[in-house]
Amino acid sequence: MNLVPVSIDSIVIGQPLPCALRDVSGVLLASQGFQVHSRQDLEAMVGRRSEIYIDADESENYRRGYFNRLNRAVMQDHELRKIAEVQISPYDNKKAARAETSGEPDWIDLQTQMDGMLRDFRGDSFLPRLERLQKELERQLQRNPDGTLFALIHLAGSEIRRYSATHAMLVSAVCSLAAREVLKWSEDHIAAMCNAALTMNIGMTDLQDRMAMQKGSPTAEQLKLIESHAPRSVDMLQLMGVTNPLWLEAVLYHRHNTAGPLASRTVSQRLARLIERADMFAARLSPRTSRPPETPSAAMQACYFDENRAVDEAGAAIIKAVGIYSPGTFVRLQSNEIAAVIKRGLNTTMPKVAVLVNRQGMATGEPIVRDTSLPEFRIVASVPYREVKVNHNLERLLALTRQVTAERPWQGLPRNF
Repeated sequence: MNLVPVSIDSIVIGQPLPCALRDVSGVLLASQGFQVHSRQDLEAMVGRRSEIYIDADESENYRRGYFNRLNRAVMQDHELRKIAEVQISPYDNKKAARAETSGEPDWIDLQTQMDGMLRDFRGDSFLPRLERLQKELERQLQRNPDGTLFALIHLAGSEIRRYSATHAMLVSAVCSLAAREVLKWSEDHIAAMCNAALTMNIGMTDLQDRMAMQKGSPTAEQLKLIESHAPRSVDMLQLMGVTNPLWLEAVLYHRHNTAGPLASRTVSQRLARLIERADMFAARLSPRTSRPPETPSAAMQACYFDENRAVDEAGAAIIKAVGIYSPGTFVRLQSNEIAAVIKRGLNTTMPKVAVLVNRQGMATGEPIVRDTSLPEFRIVASVPYREVKVNHNLERLLALTRQVTAERPWQGLPRNF
């Protein structure tokens, strides 16, 4: 065996192990696929061992990813605590090199980090880890907002594993764009809101992921836990050192469904209302084992109207920011082509798209960029993710979100909702 040492802090709590864990002699501690449910279970398994090991020959991709990021942390003279936080995830050398030079994130890696943080939130490392992840999300939103939306909506629509982590990042991103581009909120308020969006469901992470996988409706006990998770999340955040009242109150109020203008609310309640609307939008876009996702237009319509069927100010801000057809969703054009939305347009209903299936129903090979403001390429319908039968290169589509000429989203209300 080719044993390679790893830190116990690199093990993601609540997820199947990517490869077997062994001691220095090669004795098996946990087999591949074993799920560590808590930090206490992990410490009990490791005992007094200062290091645990993996067999690099069993999982070459994980070994490469681990060493690549570990090496970068050492070369950049990071603190030992940060070096210990390097996690094992499917991250190969070529991908790491591209990310290093291009600044592009590994979205699967960020999803894994978010999932691990929501599940293993004890200790002094939680807030620094959350801050780094939130800053990386914000950095990507500012340098390539369309690519960020594309990646997160694609993840939300294409799988149900790690639902809670993906959902939190998508809600945070949508709220950030709406608050900054449309509502013009202050940076302090945006930061508090984004942190609240990332942690609003920390009191029910495991339940949320299990419910995404279960076939039946929520049980009475599950409904009770859902209804009580907001104050439970606040308690957990306070135990981890969160003192920002806007952050805590936004988490507390994010489940409140109360119609009315934003101006009539306190600051924290405004943040919570935007989170609640984005939460609804993101949840409807995501599939469950028990049901398919809704179309983007249906998800948008749900957050656009409030509880009294009037236009909701927060929901309207979200639509103006991300568009009715958001990057990462699929549409059918007047030309009978099927395309992926890659960039928001000057109008909320007229984004730039990349054709993946031609009018004969054949894969295009290379994506063909279309402007849906042109009559011959206007959007006629949303297409569910599951109905797009061609394999598409995600990295190529993400690259197109950067290459297509940037345009600011139209700031008026949609004319043809």
